[in-house]
Amino acid sequence: MNWLPVSEHRFKLAEGSFWDAEEQALYWVDISGFLVCRLVAGQIRQWRMPEPVSAFIPTEQGDALVTLASGVYRLDLDSDKTSLLPFCVADPTPGNRANEARCDARGHLWLGSMQNNIDAEGGDVPLVRRSGGLFRVEPDARVTRLLDGQGIVNTLLWNEEGSVLYSADTLDDVIYHYPVLADGALGPRQVWAAKHDRGSPDGSAMDAEGYVWNARWGGNCLIRFAPDGSVDRVVELPVSHPTSCVFGGP
Repeated sequence: MNWLPVSEHRFKLAEGSFWDAEEQALYWVDISGFLVCRLVAGQIRQWRMPEPVSAFIPTEQGDALVTLASGVYRLDLDSDKTSLLPFCVADPTPGNRANEARCDARGHLWLGSMQNNIDAEGGDVPLVRRSGGLFRVEPDARVTRLLDGQGIVNTLLWNEEGSVLYSADTLDDVIYHYPVLADGALGPRQVWAAKHDRGSPDGSAMDAEGYVWNARWGGNCLIRFAPDGSVDRVVELPVSHPTSCVFGGP
C-alpha cells in the first residue's frame, strides 16, 4: 500500500477519523490539542475546544456533535467562532472523559468513557482506575448506561443486522463482542479478537465483507480481522501509534 498524508499539520493525539460521503469531507479530532478538524476539497478548518475532545460527527441538521470531557455538545459549523450548545452529559462520573464515540444505523450515539488522562494543558495524566462506561444516547438526548468498569473503550462497530456490537478495551488488549438484545441492552460479552503481539487495539473500521480493520496502538500496523476474530492480514504502517482508520474518498 502507498501512504500519503492528507495534511501537513502535526497533532498531539489525532483520533476519531470519520468520512462523510455526501460532503466528501473528512472529520477528526486532536484529543490532547483540544481541536476538531474538517478537510473538504483540500482545505482544512479547525475549531478549538475548551477541553479534551474525542469525536466530531456531522448531523443531518447541518451542525456536528462533539464529545468533550464535560459532555456532548452541538457545534455550529457555520459560525466563525467556536459556538457550542449543550446536548447531554452521557457519563456524569467525576474525573472521567469521553473516548470512543460513534453513531449506529438507527441514529443513536454510542459513547465510551474512561478516566480523564489529559490535564488542562494537554499533558498526560497516569491511568489509575477502570472508571469508564459505555452509553447509548437517543436523538432526544436520553442516555442509557450499558456497561460499567471499563478501562479504555475503543472500537464501536456493529454487524449488518445491528445484532452484535464489537468493542475493545485497550487495557485488556482484546476486542469483545456483545449480543445486542431486543430491548437494546447488551448480553454477556465474549472475547472476539484475542491479544496480539503487535500493539493494543484502538479504533477500527468495518469493510463491505464484514472484516474489521483495527489500528494497533504501539504496533506500527493495522490488523484485518476476519468475521470469526482470526487474523486475516497485518498491514504495516509508517507510524508507531495509529489510533483509528476509516474508509473514504471519491
